[in-house]
Amino acid sequence: MSRTVARLLAESMEAHDVDQVFCVPGESYIGLTSALIERNSIRLVVCRHEAGAGFMAVADGRLRSRAGVAMVSRGPGLSNAMVSLHSAYHDATPVVMLIGQVERKDYGRLALQEQNYSRLLSDVTKQVIEVNEPEQAAEAMARAFHIAESGTPGPVAVILPEDIFDEETEAEVDAARPRVVSGPTPEDLDRLAAMLAKAERPLILVGGALLADAMYEPSVLADLNRLAETWVLPISPTHRRPQLFDANHPNYGGYMGIRVPPALIGEMKKADLMVALGERLTDSVSQSYSFPAAPQPQLPLVHVWPDANEVGRVWRPDLGIPCNPQEIIRALLRRPVPADAAKRRGWVDGLHAIHRKLLAKEWEPTTDGVNFAAVVCEIDKHLAPDATVTSDAGNFGSFIHRYIGFRQGQIFLSSVVGAMGSGMPMAVAAALRRPGKQVVAFMGDGGALMMGNEIATACQYGANPILVISDNNMYGTIGMHSYVRYPERAFMEGTRLTNPDFAAWGRSFGAEGITIRTEADVAAGIRQAFAVKTKPVVVHCLTSAIQMSAWRRYTRAETLP
Repeated sequence: MSRTVARLLAESMEAHDVDQVFCVPGESYIGLTSALIERNSIRLVVCRHEAGAGFMAVADGRLRSRAGVAMVSRGPGLSNAMVSLHSAYHDATPVVMLIGQVERKDYGRLALQEQNYSRLLSDVTKQVIEVNEPEQAAEAMARAFHIAESGTPGPVAVILPEDIFDEETEAEVDAARPRVVSGPTPEDLDRLAAMLAKAERPLILVGGALLADAMYEPSVLADLNRLAETWVLPISPTHRRPQLFDANHPNYGGYMGIRVPPALIGEMKKADLMVALGERLTDSVSQSYSFPAAPQPQLPLVHVWPDANEVGRVWRPDLGIPCNPQEIIRALLRRPVPADAAKRRGWVDGLHAIHRKLLAKEWEPTTDGVNFAAVVCEIDKHLAPDATVTSDAGNFGSFIHRYIGFRQGQIFLSSVVGAMGSGMPMAVAAALRRPGKQVVAFMGDGGALMMGNEIATACQYGANPILVISDNNMYGTIGMHSYVRYPERAFMEGTRLTNPDFAAWGRSFGAEGITIRTEADVAAGIRQAFAVKTKPVVVHCLTSAIQMSAWRRYTRAETLP
């Protein structure tokens, strides 16, 4: 059957279970948007900035454990979206980004907005696929989804010339490739079981690949709990993956995020075995390559990740297993529990006691604004068991991880690599994917004005997230780094911000606007925010700059205004 390439591409997305696509409309792919609108089988979410569309696709990919899809126009459109590709690449999140291109007859002439995407995107995508022949359009789409979702997940770019959409082709839809699940060898399992049985102080890190397994198959987390309990193992979720293990479970061994507090990391370093289960291992998780030390770890290391090219790339593991982490959990559960597993109870209890002390709802008031701890602790009281929390990048995020005891069933979304601007778009994507569920987005005043414009998208499509903005009139993280590295120098002029009235800003879009000026305002303001059900809410919190993070304060007053 003859059909246009645009229709073939639309049918290909349908075959890959795509039900919504995020975009900023562009002339270079208008043939495809026209076909999608005509078919009306895939929701087209029109965004206000290509980075916002990209971050929404990243969040959607993480929520489904399937590739999220964004469409952007050539040149400036793609350039705007590259921050989301960078985030997806480093965060190992599947995304397929469809990118317009100039007409094929103009290739190489430096036509309007022409770029060589194979060169431009070589370091932020798994692959760039150029579709120059109508007969290969469906094959290219199938390949893109397969590559994005396989091994180490990540973004794939599909380049579509403007003149290809209206061409006719006899090519059929290329069906989705079967999901590939890799498993461990019997020899690997024997060795791992022996190492765990011998260990008296093991540390189990659980990360992104296990999260992907859990989104695809929720029973994975129940299996993880059973393994922790029967084998007496401490479980530590890694950087920005806090929902993988219940923070109140007695086997919770502490959050292995960026800059782990000294009391916890000091105890963790007494471990005699580390198992990175579905954790890629990065500088953030490894505390700047110090635990485990790179390239030669200071303790036995087992690295489980579904891509053989990643295992052993930076660290030399004593045992590397390139497989899906859920297969390890299931295989261990089929084996007899070590007879002396109870020997680890004291080790697990000790780690958990430190974690619970760090999680305590304690903070000191501040004189230059609200200590953001008060806001986060109040929000934690209102979070539903299935709530979604998103966080932009910034020091305000440390309050989330210190004071919110995440539970399995809740969802946390953020740019793991720390790209600012992700919080609001991810909240919109979560609200669209999970209508009727709580969605709370945390942002700093810096990130709020990067992608906060996507609150317009939320209003347009009936998404109702709560947007909590910590406004301390500065780029807080950069201020902290400046203070720590050069404590004798004033730094405010290099980090200072002039901000709008964010509550009024929110109301101008059609959202509810609430302002919190003092700690006395916190309880009522947060209660009011959660009571709103029919539109987005902006909660403008006038927060302290002295309280630079959940763990640090400025002590040299002369460096502050």
